[in-house]
Amino acid sequence: MNTLNSLFAFPRKTNRLMVRATTGKIAVVDDDVAVLESYQFMLELAGFQVAAFTSALEFLEATAAPPRCMILDQHMPLMTGLELAQTLREQQSQIPIMLITAVPTPAIRARAAELGITEVLEKPPNEEELLQFVTVSLES
Repeated sequence: MNTLNSLFAFPRKTNRLMVRATTGKIAVVDDDVAVLESYQFMLELAGFQVAAFTSALEFLEATAAPPRCMILDQHMPLMTGLELAQTLREQQSQIPIMLITAVPTPAIRARAAELGITEVLEKPPNEEELLQFVTVSLES
């Protein structure tokens, strides 16, 4: 089994969401480089522009234009995905955020909801759910 199939539950049918390139970037933040590269590969294959970061601090230090949506890992050193989301909300950012975590506890889900995070997925995430989130986020 290749790395992508081991990280994602890829459907064997053609993905209906793989339709176009988009304007604006998707930011993906995950400290696991293999996972980060897999997300980036999948999203770019679907025609999206991706900015990948290995930490929340790396994302915050980036000077590029803000992303149109974000996919965050929860468990990262120094600053968690929820802490990054809180920082962004304190800066009045309304960027759509998806949080991905190995253990989506009720506490994590509740805090995510308080921060306006509508999608909390368990690792490994489903490709369809990721692409649907990105597509809807970029259309709004």
